[in-house]
Amino acid sequence: MGPVPALHEPLKKILGGSTAKVMAEHLDLHTAGDLLHHYPRRYAERGELTRLADLPLDEHVTVVAQVAKAAMKTFNHGKGVRLEVVVTDGSGSLTLVFFGRGAYAREKELIPGRRGMFAGKVSVFNRTRQLLHPDYELLDRDSEAGAAEAFAGRLLPIYPACKQFQSWKLTKAVDTLLDLFEAEQWQGLMDPLPPSLRDGRGLAELPDAFRKVHRPRTKADIEDARARLKWDEAFVLQVALARRRHADSQLPAVARKPVAGGILDAFDAKLPFTLTEGQRTVSAEIFDDLATEHPMHRLLQGEVGSGKTMVALRAMLGVVDAGGQAAMLAPTEVLAQQHHRSVVEMMGELAEGGMLGGAEHGTKVVLLTGSMGVAARRQALLDLVTGEAGIVIGTHALIEDKVQFHDLGLVVVDEQHRFGVEQRDALRSKGKQPPHLLVMTATPIPRTVAMTVFGDLETSVLDQLPAGRSPIATHVVPAKDKPHFLARTWERVREEIEGGHQAYVVCPRIGDDLGEENGTKTAAKGRSGSSKGDPEKAAAEADGERRPPLAVVDVTEQLTKGPLKGLRVEVLHGRMQPEAKDDVMRRFAAGEVDVLVATTVIEVGVNVPNSTVMVIMDADRFGVSQLHQLRGRVGRGSAAGLCLLVTDAPEASPARARLAAVAGTLDGFELSRIDLEQRREGDVLGQAQSGVRSSLRMLTVIDDEEIIAAAREEAAAVVAADPELAGLPELRTALDALLDEEREQYLDKG
Repeated sequence: MGPVPALHEPLKKILGGSTAKVMAEHLDLHTAGDLLHHYPRRYAERGELTRLADLPLDEHVTVVAQVAKAAMKTFNHGKGVRLEVVVTDGSGSLTLVFFGRGAYAREKELIPGRRGMFAGKVSVFNRTRQLLHPDYELLDRDSEAGAAEAFAGRLLPIYPACKQFQSWKLTKAVDTLLDLFEAEQWQGLMDPLPPSLRDGRGLAELPDAFRKVHRPRTKADIEDARARLKWDEAFVLQVALARRRHADSQLPAVARKPVAGGILDAFDAKLPFTLTEGQRTVSAEIFDDLATEHPMHRLLQGEVGSGKTMVALRAMLGVVDAGGQAAMLAPTEVLAQQHHRSVVEMMGELAEGGMLGGAEHGTKVVLLTGSMGVAARRQALLDLVTGEAGIVIGTHALIEDKVQFHDLGLVVVDEQHRFGVEQRDALRSKGKQPPHLLVMTATPIPRTVAMTVFGDLETSVLDQLPAGRSPIATHVVPAKDKPHFLARTWERVREEIEGGHQAYVVCPRIGDDLGEENGTKTAAKGRSGSSKGDPEKAAAEADGERRPPLAVVDVTEQLTKGPLKGLRVEVLHGRMQPEAKDDVMRRFAAGEVDVLVATTVIEVGVNVPNSTVMVIMDADRFGVSQLHQLRGRVGRGSAAGLCLLVTDAPEASPARARLAAVAGTLDGFELSRIDLEQRREGDVLGQAQSGVRSSLRMLTVIDDEEIIAAAREEAAAVVAADPELAGLPELRTALDALLDEEREQYLDKG
């Protein structure tokens, strides 16, 4: 093993091909560095074990416990056997179940008094928590002093593991690796933290941190290691973001200063209501940015309905006054059309610039989408290139090569997480100089995540709801425990429709492809067929064989034949042709459809004030923020909204706790915090940010706000003093490893 490529060394060379293959396929670990950074999830002490009482359902866990009793049982008139072993840790107990031939072999080993590590997926059968066919490693197989002593004082690292590669195998692999590094005296290990920062904050040396995190002798060791390793992650990430901000701040832009007596003043004068204080503050921040000669990069966060579009429109009008053009980008055609409609409505005659009857200050507002007719498209492109149109609203079609602007000054992007930075950059290149940029999102993002994910954008938050929004009542409907609640749900839907309103029913899946179909059909049947009397079947179910998620196609069929018979029910999902989708949405908006059964395509921006009830099927399969977004589709008019979260999840499960949280508050920021606490750091940065996501192993975005904020300051100082990081070669190497060149460019894909 050479000194320098230590961390890049493939695991194949160190641990052998077959082990490395399993680790690569199931745990995504490929190099020595990957394994060193695969930290223990927690540590079990010999004396103080995981509380069995707190085990989460449906998760793969590793516990350390003692066998209390073991019994062989027969079933199926004596044809089948199963071994039931009860293990305990003082806080609670857990039953291990082994069927068939395996039962006899295990009966000899798992005798009362033995202690071991047991790994498997937690399920519930007959109200008892169990692990089915768990893997295990007995700790004191030879109860002689030797082996028992080895474990006595040790904190046992429990690693994030999987069925194919248990925690104790990871312990052995990490031990092999640490011994190799120790023998080499950690040559070639690059330390990304500048020494002054490390010493100034009293952080451990890197080799020391790795030793302490994988082989801690005391709890203090674990704390030291974590403090150090969290700093690495936070700092390297913040340096990447600081460099991006620095590069952006070097770009030139045309300052767009507001003009008195222009279209913006005319617009403000005819507003039928006053802006909320939040809207005024945020507008002021935006206009300050627009007046500078560097491009604005601002993220505008606001709850559904908090008036983001109004703030964005005023910014666009200000730019038009200053002689520029503004473009608003929406993720879908339906949304682009909707924005276009609402902007034209808000502006009234001001949107008829250049036409008879238009206001003298007006400007043309054009729509540009992929499915427009040739003539309309040609006219829109002409209006853009001549500058006749001050505002254009469209989809990705705006980015095509053919589209030329007269003088693009501001780009507003709706819903960042559906819009990559490549497109943003393509649009940016349309301006003579880079245009100003405003990104809007209705997904509330806690401050730390904004600092991490959108670290290159300044953030503005709108947190008051304008007057006139109706409250939304949310209830959990436990369909499995209380079927009559589900029946009542459909009655409520009928009542709303009889009252002249409309409803949404959302399902997690479309369900119209053949592979899915069979699974779905059996699932629908399996719902009534219980597995109570059949342990083998129960075992399969407990082993994570949940029924497939409910599908739009099947649910629609059941509803139209059953509880919603006679109502006008339509389907909407992502695989429909754009024209068909638009047609359904148009008819729903016009009140010609009573119930829309859809996938989450309706999550963003669908605005039908007359729809008052939202039923979400299999609600436990959606994230908290997603449920909050979906709920925001009702209660948009003067009538109150109702959101019903239908679930089969058991009462004590984490999934139910999540749903209860959504039902308990309408505050999106509060929910996004809960969401983070539930999901922890894993998915918070979103799938698109694979480079960033995989780099956050120790840092939990929710708990480490101080570290992230401090790292952001340190990173800004380092980059300001040395933008190219010429004096910090180790930091450069760490950055390259984190990002690769193009990843740094696209760090903020979102």
